[in-house]
Amino acid sequence: MNHRDIRESCCEANRLLPATGLVDLTFGNVSVLDRSAGLFAIKPSGVDYADLTPDQIVIVDLEGKVVEGSLRPSSDTPTHRYLYRAFAGISSVVHTHSRNAVAFAQALRPLPCLGTTHADHFRGDVPVTRHMTPAEIGGDYEWETGKVIAEAFGKIDPLEVPAVLVAGHGPFAWGGSAPKAVEYALALEICSEMALKTLSLESAIAQLPEHLREKHFQRKHGRNAYYGQS
Repeated sequence: MNHRDIRESCCEANRLLPATGLVDLTFGNVSVLDRSAGLFAIKPSGVDYADLTPDQIVIVDLEGKVVEGSLRPSSDTPTHRYLYRAFAGISSVVHTHSRNAVAFAQALRPLPCLGTTHADHFRGDVPVTRHMTPAEIGGDYEWETGKVIAEAFGKIDPLEVPAVLVAGHGPFAWGGSAPKAVEYALALEICSEMALKTLSLESAIAQLPEHLREKHFQRKHGRNAYYGQS
């Protein structure tokens, strides 16, 4: 099997990253999971997005073995693999170094929910991880990155806050499909830019009131959601 569906979905999603302004150079990657098969497709390391084709996409199993593909998979593959194992219900992971989200990651600050744009996508603050220890960095670094991401969630539902800021590094986002994961990565960057501008005007601004946050999140994602078309 050549797993054409996830190869094509993965290729298309990766090509969206520069189109949306989420990446510079080759600083980003998308993977797409076929959970029933226990396999995911991921961008090959260092390949320019404009040159990327479905046939270049690498297929990896959830144990980390390359199943199909002649190119080396993204260096972030172990992080994607850890997240698929840790977060049931996700089918795609996006990693970028989008500039405004990276600013929060480098400042070790969670992205606060200051407005309804944020609440439409994330049910509360987007968490930031702790810094990794020398032992974690010196070991299986990318796998350990996945571990600290999962650790940062604690009681947070990763399906309600589908993104994270890795301390000193950058954002990861995920979703039930590749387009949705890219959408969350883009929403994260937009909300990060809005938050930076808001905090530059008023550093002591209060977070969005919970009742307004819940209204916006629930009308789009709740049981009785009414945003958009059925």
